[in-house]
Amino acid sequence: MPDLDAAAQFVHSNGRLLERRRFEHLFVAPDPDGVLRAVEAYKNPDGGVGALEPDLRTPASQPSAVLYAFEALESVAADRPHQVAAFGADALDWIASIAHPDGGIPFVTPGAAGYAHAPWWAPVEDPPSSLLMTAGVVAAAHRLGLDHPWMAKATSYVWGAMAELKLSDAYAFRYTVHFLDAVPDRARADAEIERLAGRMPEDGRLVVEGGVEGETLSALAVAPRPDHAGVRLFPRALIDAQLDELAAAQQDDGGWTFDWAAWNPAAAFEWRGVVTLDALATLRAYSRIG
Repeated sequence: MPDLDAAAQFVHSNGRLLERRRFEHLFVAPDPDGVLRAVEAYKNPDGGVGALEPDLRTPASQPSAVLYAFEALESVAADRPHQVAAFGADALDWIASIAHPDGGIPFVTPGAAGYAHAPWWAPVEDPPSSLLMTAGVVAAAHRLGLDHPWMAKATSYVWGAMAELKLSDAYAFRYTVHFLDAVPDRARADAEIERLAGRMPEDGRLVVEGGVEGETLSALAVAPRPDHAGVRLFPRALIDAQLDELAAAQQDDGGWTFDWAAWNPAAAFEWRGVVTLDALATLRAYSRIG
C-alpha cells in the first residue's frame, strides 16, 4: 500500500504549485478554486497556455500546455463548469488559430524557439499536423464537455490519421486510445478498440521508439481508469500486475520517478511531481488507495 503521507511530503517539498493544489484537492480536502487559480496562472493574453510542459521551457502558448491544463481541470469540471468552460473556450480559440486546414495541430509551434527544451521538442518553421497532440487535446476537450467548432474538424482528422497509427509511436497510440475513450461516437470507437486489441504486445508495454533504453509506456498509461475504453486492450491480470508494480514503485523520498531522459534538473523535479500525482490518481481510480 502506498504511503500517502510520504507522498504529501514529497509533493509539497518538490512539486510545482499546481501539483500541490491538485494533491490537496484530490487527497486532502476538495478545493476546486485552488486548482483553477493555479491553472489560470499559466494562461496567456492570446487565450492559450504556456510554461506547463516541463520539457518545453517557453512562456509562449503551446498545444502541450493546453493539453496539460485541460487534464488538470478534469477533477474540478463538475464543480466549476462555467469557469472551466470559459477557460476552455479561450484555449480552443487559440488552438483553432494554429490549426491546419485538416483540423490537426502541431506538436510544437515555432514560439518555443530560443528557449530551453528537450531534444524531442525541437520547433520547426512549418510544423505538420500531429496525431499525438491533436488526439490528446480534442480528447481532453471532450472529457471536459467543451463545445467548439474546431473539435469537429479535429475529430475528423484523428479518425483519418488513425489508419496509419503504429504501435512503435507509443505516445500517439496512448493519446489515440484516450480519444477513443472520450469521443461521442461510441459505436465507431468500440469497433476501433476491438481492432487495436489484436495488435497489442503480450506484456502490454509499448516501447518508445527513439527513447532511452528501457523507456516504455505501460497499460496503465493507456488505460488510467478501470472504466476507460483502453482497459479492453489488456488482460485484467496484466492490469492487476502493473498496479502492483506501480504501488511498489514509490521511492524512499515518497515520490515516483520516470524512465525517460532527464535532460534538465528543473524539468526532472517538475516531472517527478507530475508523475507522482498521476501514479496516485491511477491507484485511487483502481481502488488501490482510499
